[in-house]
Amino acid sequence: MSKIGFIGAGNMAEALIKGLISTGEFKKTEITASDISKVRLDHLSAEYGIKTMKDNTKVASQSDILILAVKPNSVPKILAEVKRNITAKKIIVSIAAGVTVSKIAKSLGKKAKIVRVMPNTPALVLEGASVLYCNENVSEADEIVIREIFAAIGIAHIVDDEGLLDPVTGLSGSGPAYVSIFIEALSDGGVKMGLPRALAHELAAQTVYGTAKMIIEGKTHPAEFKDKVTSPSGTTIEGIHKLEEGGFRSSTISAVEAATKRSKELSGEDK
Repeated sequence: MSKIGFIGAGNMAEALIKGLISTGEFKKTEITASDISKVRLDHLSAEYGIKTMKDNTKVASQSDILILAVKPNSVPKILAEVKRNITAKKIIVSIAAGVTVSKIAKSLGKKAKIVRVMPNTPALVLEGASVLYCNENVSEADEIVIREIFAAIGIAHIVDDEGLLDPVTGLSGSGPAYVSIFIEALSDGGVKMGLPRALAHELAAQTVYGTAKMIIEGKTHPAEFKDKVTSPSGTTIEGIHKLEEGGFRSSTISAVEAATKRSKELSGEDK
């Protein structure tokens, strides 16, 4: 069984730790975490029973898989700190947005096994969407292990082109914000028509959740599902007509496009 270490003990690290332990595939004794915040370390230790410490180098030396769960601007400093503790057998996993595999490799060397992951915030309730890119040093067996780690917090896919992580960022990375705005707007519409705020909010959120679950579990195309709900001359088609008039689809596509372009800019790859 692989030993997993986390440098950074924030919300995403906690989601992964929670998911790993809940699957039963990883034991508490095989997970360690470090962070500058004693409060966060004490919380993870008390809540999940894992070993915590402030020494990043010790976590790196004790781990077979080292997950960098820190902010992007902290990655260079962390890599410089733990470089001597990284062997060719260890797998380095980064969830820092915009930090490319090539940037990590420059710090650790060409032989390093590096995986870059774009998760999203629903991972905090174990319903996330993660996309992984592995460099050429990561074996197929390594890929299976890393994919299992992120499957513990939702769905996980591996892509062969690192450039795809930018549109992934624009879609599923930023997507929870788009969906939140839609839920808020749906709720506001209910309030405008007379519903109490609390009821409108609950109905809107549950409607989005239930619809997504039906589409996923039924493996139904969204357009097919939409057609089933839309009756001739009914209420739904009237509402859809208004969404189309407002450019709902176009605005959503443009949002993903804009976020993707910004992701490229932040990673320094949009030359």
